[in-house]
Amino acid sequence: MQKSDFYYDLPQELIAQTPLEPRDSSRLMKIDRATGEITHDRFYNIADYLRPGDLLVLNDSKVFPARIFGVKENTGAVCEFLLLEQKSHDTWEAIVRPGRRLKRGAMVKFSDELTGEVTDVLDDGDRIVRFTFDGVFFDILDRIGQMPLPPYITEKLRDKDRYNTVYCRETGSAAAPTAGLHFTDSVFEKLRAKGVDTAFVTLHVGLGTFRPVKEDNILDHKMHVEHFTIPAETARKIAECRKNGGRVISVGTTSCRTLEACAQKYGEVRKCSENTGIFIYPGYEFRVIDGLITNFHLPESTLIMLVSAFLGRERTLAAYRTAIAERYRFFSFGDSMMII
Repeated sequence: MQKSDFYYDLPQELIAQTPLEPRDSSRLMKIDRATGEITHDRFYNIADYLRPGDLLVLNDSKVFPARIFGVKENTGAVCEFLLLEQKSHDTWEAIVRPGRRLKRGAMVKFSDELTGEVTDVLDDGDRIVRFTFDGVFFDILDRIGQMPLPPYITEKLRDKDRYNTVYCRETGSAAAPTAGLHFTDSVFEKLRAKGVDTAFVTLHVGLGTFRPVKEDNILDHKMHVEHFTIPAETARKIAECRKNGGRVISVGTTSCRTLEACAQKYGEVRKCSENTGIFIYPGYEFRVIDGLITNFHLPESTLIMLVSAFLGRERTLAAYRTAIAERYRFFSFGDSMMII
């Protein structure tokens, strides 16, 4: 299976640079998984396509301002650090720029409250950084950091909260689980009134989400590893939903990967805390989800491959062609697709 099998041509102007207000005013493309029939609507009407007894599973991970700028102490050179994964209370893995100047032992001052030392250089070029700080680390990041927006968004985000969902609570992501950005309190009220339940998982999204597939044969691609947690309450709700004939609907590819990774390992969804590098592409047999709410993803990305696994490659690419013709907004701040 070739990477080029998942290519489509996207006009640059359809890449959403800013989020819509209100959140739930985004467009919604609803696709019938069995027939491929497409319905155009707005996200605030999503409850109309769900049934009493359905269960939405959402990723409650919170993005933090992971991009910080500092000055190398012995030269005064400006440096950029993008924090990827916390290794201990004061140590992180990070992408750094300019890498050639930040070798092992380099000291960087980010503010009067925060300094860092590069303690190791990994094989892929990432750095291990040990921080010294005065106060609460994440509070400092809130003051000096910037949200790590993906590279295709070139406009500055005015409100940091708009790159987080309204239900986020577990800090740790370097990128947003963007399928959830459309939800509002009003949408949740409509879902409750319809008899649709919600449950939460946590998967901290890494920057590997945006790293391109470089190999022509997608089977040669190595997925990034991310950490996830499934609470006992979520496992219980999924089991009850199944027992009662409801549908389990994943909000986003991250929730989907979490549920499927757990079921792949244990044969069911259960309480667990694991790392996963699951790669879902056409031919994959889904064990948990009956529906998927997602955004429109980059050409040749692992995300469009996952959607193609669920809907079928031809129907996925046909839906994307329709979205382009109808001038939908694409990627992180773009519109929504629901497959059910």
